[in-house]
Amino acid sequence: MSDALVVLVVDDEALVADIVESALREAGFEVVVTVTGEEALAILEKRSVTIRGMVTDVNLGKGMTGFDLGHRARELQPELPVLYMTGDSAHEWSSQGVPNSVVIPKPFVTAQIVTALSSLLNITGA
Repeated sequence: MSDALVVLVVDDEALVADIVESALREAGFEVVVTVTGEEALAILEKRSVTIRGMVTDVNLGKGMTGFDLGHRARELQPELPVLYMTGDSAHEWSSQGVPNSVVIPKPFVTAQIVTALSSLLNITGA
């Protein structure tokens, strides 16, 4: 996985995480899936694998939100491409999301996730 484009997917809904993971794998990405923001941060802090992009749900149940996670992740990796998914919080993205990120409203077509993430990766040169 060291040279691969590894994407961290964070979603507390297993079905959504599975759909996103499958779409990203089909597009050629390696994928690491977590359920909570805290788990995602542990992976980013550990640095045992280089995460090149992150796709996170905004509402992750108990604990930190996807917006919180995006900010903490950017503290660790300032250029990390962040893509937010949300069913009801898209209106909050402009004020709470990290700069140079993208929000995809649910329901979405998986091609939207792949295209948006690929665009972010191209912009940052990952």
